[in-house]
Amino acid sequence: MTAVGIAGYDGAVRLAPACAVHRPSGEEPAGDMPSVGLQREVLEAGQRAGLTAVGVAPVEVFESTRRILHRRKAQGHHGGMQFTYRNPERSTDPARILPGAAALVVGALNYARAAAPEPVPGRPTARVARYASDDVYGALRSALGVVVRVLTDHGHRAVVVADDNALVDREAARRAGLGHYGKNSNLLLENSGSWVVLGSVVTDAALPPTGERVPDGCGPCRRCLDGCPTGAIVAPGVVDARRCLAWLLQATGDFPTEFREALGDRLYGCDDCQEVCPPNRRMAQAADPGEQASVDVLDLLSAGDEELMERHGRWYIPARDPRYLRRNALVVLGNTADGGDVEVVGTLRRYQRHPDRMLARHAAWAARRLGLEPESVPAPTAGLGGGHGDGTADGS
Repeated sequence: MTAVGIAGYDGAVRLAPACAVHRPSGEEPAGDMPSVGLQREVLEAGQRAGLTAVGVAPVEVFESTRRILHRRKAQGHHGGMQFTYRNPERSTDPARILPGAAALVVGALNYARAAAPEPVPGRPTARVARYASDDVYGALRSALGVVVRVLTDHGHRAVVVADDNALVDREAARRAGLGHYGKNSNLLLENSGSWVVLGSVVTDAALPPTGERVPDGCGPCRRCLDGCPTGAIVAPGVVDARRCLAWLLQATGDFPTEFREALGDRLYGCDDCQEVCPPNRRMAQAADPGEQASVDVLDLLSAGDEELMERHGRWYIPARDPRYLRRNALVVLGNTADGGDVEVVGTLRRYQRHPDRMLARHAAWAARRLGLEPESVPAPTAGLGGGHGDGTADGS
């Protein structure tokens, strides 16, 4: 990637307006450029690198976010999710990332894509969330890397943090003036909705913060709450991960029985709360749906571990174990396949005999869902696709 553009990400860029910060004499950064001038150079570098929006937030503890994380965790809304819940004292304190940190340069990259194409008749096909259909985070990190080079060229230290449990990205972006929280808890940008991924550059350059914080723009709209297929958005801005399909697809153990039909044809991620959001519906989208917008389910279930990880290893896969991709695919098969298809029946029968009892259970559920007669499962033998274990260690 070069600083002049990132292929496939050429949407309009919005720079948060700069505002000067007055400091006592002697408190300018150690680099060779006054802070306001360096700030402008950094913002322009982010723009040239393809960021949809870029701004600067001060390095300070996200006190309100820390309280929310602790409260949601106590209420069980994290659903076992670690990520920024793992250590709220760390993920809400940017100063822990880089000693002497003075500013956060926050970037957003638009990934609005066309919906997945219609499946080929007779082939069960699974959908993938739009952010995961291409390596959007790789493009984001590359763009933020351009910002890092500008800062280091001026003698400052800087480090990229994106999709990492070290920082709550959405709160950093809100504090930089990039957008406001929607009722689905995603950050909404004025010109890009929530079809964005977020990341930051933590630096010891004392850059002035940009812009005013964006006020709420949702008003009385509640389409995301009403449009969630499992009712996971339990209040405006509050998502119960125990009901969220996007999280359940990444969690260990059996996929909850009560949400399997609601999963439909989703293999990884869920876009429903974003698809019904009015600002997102008004946004222009790239014509192509992304290289991995959909996945052939039978093909996935016949692939070995190494092949699956080569194809999908950039996704968050629990324990880096492809058995969870197979688990998700078996639920999709039960929701979308034809019970009279010989290949479908053969696949399910093989998985019902799989030595990994978690996969065998999901295959049995899918077979029942398709109206197939139950089949007794013999003692574990050599299995299909390289899966392993009986699933009991993860709470199955």
